[in-house]
Amino acid sequence: MFRRFLKALHSEDRGQDLAEYCLLTALVALIALGIIVHMSGGMQAVWSGANTSLTAGSTAANVSPGNADSNTKAPGH
Repeated sequence: MFRRFLKALHSEDRGQDLAEYCLLTALVALIALGIIVHMSGGMQAVWSGANTSLTAGSTAANVSPGNADSNTKAPGH
């Protein structure tokens, strides 16, 4: 009876494809995660540069020549 069970266990391979696909999916996910982690420093630099440019542009747009002169005038003038 135990031999019959082992023989059935050995010859039963219907779930093998599912296990292989799961392992392949896990491998692809790990590789993708590694690539994302490796590239995250570069992406952070891109976003930081864009943020700096936007902040500088916003600051420059908010300070117009007319506003700068009115801020330097003495009170009461």
